[in-house]
Amino acid sequence: MAKLVQDEENQRLLLDDHKEKHFTSGEVVRDIIIGVSDGLTVPFALAAGLSGANASSALVLTAGLAEVAAGAISMGLGGYLAAKSDADHYYREQQREQDEIDTVPDTEAAEITEILSEYGLGPEEYGPVVTSLRNNPKAWLEFMMKFELGLEKPDPRRALTSAATIALAYVVGGLVPLSPYMFVPSVDRAMLTSVVVTLAALLFFGYVKGRFTGNRPFLSAIQTAVIGALASSAAYGMAKAVQNI
Repeated sequence: MAKLVQDEENQRLLLDDHKEKHFTSGEVVRDIIIGVSDGLTVPFALAAGLSGANASSALVLTAGLAEVAAGAISMGLGGYLAAKSDADHYYREQQREQDEIDTVPDTEAAEITEILSEYGLGPEEYGPVVTSLRNNPKAWLEFMMKFELGLEKPDPRRALTSAATIALAYVVGGLVPLSPYMFVPSVDRAMLTSVVVTLAALLFFGYVKGRFTGNRPFLSAIQTAVIGALASSAAYGMAKAVQNI
């Protein structure tokens, strides 16, 4: 008994001394990436298109700010609905799993043995685990949700957090390509300044995104900048084509 207590104490000390370095804010980073990337690209393309149609800087800025406002609301609502849908799916599956545990417990227990067998555990090893889970219905349900269905319990604040993060990131990204039109009266000079500022922002954002997501930062920077450049070039070319009709 004393040895068991000592072993548990040693394990606690090991866990206290060991600090994990895993990145665990993937959902927030994903929302920021979605918001900033769209915020940089869509208003940039709109401003380039209007500039190609010889609109004034004031008109480009007004239309751009309106698009940023509408885009932030739309993107935030999309993020909210997506997170809410994930949560609803989780709780539907949780109820279905609970019903199966209540009605066919032996079958569900057999599924536990199958899952543990895939990790290399034999009957003498997974037997006590199965018995322990059957005696703890809450832990049994959580085990089945995570290891059978691969579903993690959602944060109840996730939907609102996602909506706010995406919307704010969209606004921040959208103001970058529009900022030159606030200070440069000439639409042509403002557009050139916007191109330089936005491409620099896309390169920086792509690099940071690559660092956070584990991809090659420089390749991510180039890909992000190319996508933004293609979008704005297409919008500018379409505006010029329509103008010449």
